[in-house]
Parts: sequence; C-alpha cells; structure tokens
Amino acid sequence: VQLQASGGGFVQAGGSLGLSCAASGSTYDIETMAWFRRAPGKQRESVAAITRAGAINYAQSVQGRFAISRDSAKATVHLRMNNLKEEDTAVYYCFVTRPWGDTYWGQGTQVTVSS
Repeated sequence: VQLQASGGGFVQAGGSLGLSCAASGSTYDIETMAWFRRAPGKQRESVAAITRAGAINYAQSVQGRFAISRDSAKATVHLRMNNLKEEDTAVYYCFVTRPWGDTYWGQGTQVTVSS
C-alpha cells in the first residue's frame, strides 16, 4: 500500500485547513485509516482515526475542531481542521492498517498555524 497525502500549508490561528490521503495498491482490505502528527520537539501522536465500520476516535486536543472522514470505495481519508491553534503546528502523517498487523505511513505534510 502506498499513501499520498495532500493539503496542509500555512494558516492563521482560527483558520481552517483540509488534509487528504489517497491509498493505492492493495487497498481492498484496509481496516483503519488515521492521522498522526509530530510537532517540533515532541513525540508523534494520534490525531484522529476511523475504522472500516465508521467508528471514529479523536485526540482530546482536537475534539470538536477536527473532523475525519473516509471514502472506502476510493481508499481515501480526509481530515478537516477548523479553529486551528498554534499548537496544531506539526507534520501530519496518514496511517492505515490492514489485517495481520500490516501498517503503512504516508510521507507527511506540514501544517503551520501562526498567531
């Protein structure tokens, strides 16, 4: 599975951005699609995840501001980020899982939020 992320960029605090991630290859059995992020000087953390069945989890820090969605037919996952804060500045990574513990990471896309 290959993951191609797009979106991100630079925005002022309070603004919005969207991220998309398209999977290609053996995508028919993708289970969970998710977004992680790594802020400067911090460890990578989970942001949001959505299962094949549609169950969604968000990090507490983004709850109510971010929305994850998925198009399983197109093997894509989206992250809509609203009311962005400076602390959301990070490199965002797409992540998917398949059966038997297979996991895949995208290349990362930068999100920068300024005050």
